[in-house]
Amino acid sequence: MLATYLIGLREGLEATLVVSILIAFLVKSGRTDRLPQVWGGVAAAVTLSIGFGALLSYTSTTLLRDYDQRELFEAVTSILAVCFVTWMIFWMRRAARSISGELRGKLTDALALGSIAVAVMAFLAVVREGLETSLIFYSAVQGADLDGKPLYALTAGILTAVAIGYLMYATAVRINLTVFFTVTGVLLILVAAGILKYGVHDLQESGVLPGLNTLAYDVSAALDPSAWYTALLTGMFNVTPTASVVEAVAWIAYAVPVLVLFLRPATTAVPAPQH
Repeated sequence: MLATYLIGLREGLEATLVVSILIAFLVKSGRTDRLPQVWGGVAAAVTLSIGFGALLSYTSTTLLRDYDQRELFEAVTSILAVCFVTWMIFWMRRAARSISGELRGKLTDALALGSIAVAVMAFLAVVREGLETSLIFYSAVQGADLDGKPLYALTAGILTAVAIGYLMYATAVRINLTVFFTVTGVLLILVAAGILKYGVHDLQESGVLPGLNTLAYDVSAALDPSAWYTALLTGMFNVTPTASVVEAVAWIAYAVPVLVLFLRPATTAVPAPQH
């Protein structure tokens, strides 16, 4: 629940900021006649993203009837999701300051080409976030009790992001985006570590990796499965009462270095002294 809410909030706010930049630029430029094309491109991106998520689910539940094939498919999508999450959080940290100028430049070029170019530009600006969201969401809910709650949590996160974006666009409300993306980045790294752990477990289930029954720890006797903290650790970070040695090593080998790199202060080059 919390993990899927965070995914919706983070990805939703990135997409909302992109759309807000495009709309603000058109309004300030007096080109509100191109707003329908922007919304059309956004709608197409959302539709494609939903279709991609449905395709992932259909492939796993219907097309792949063999158990080992399903496990392998889920393992591959989990690993891809981890790659996308890692790339996304580092890209946003690096590009946050320049993204507004880049989008305005691309939209200026699209306006010169015509309405179709504007729609395509808006589509491309949003579809990456949408496809990432579908893939990460699908991977994050593997093994969860699919009673609809993860989808509700994802939707709530997206709606929260839209509300924040609207407040920032229409009022004087401002949030510290640097702090927001740093905090959510740390949480998403832990979520990604849990997704990777689940992917490794699927690889072991499918027979690709050994050591499924070689446990690194087993605290199931001491950890109440009905307790709120157990549900939080399992649902948010996929920290389960038992884990194989390979799963535990994968979790640590990903989470520790990525967190260190992400939290490392950005360094700026010192200009050479002029003589």
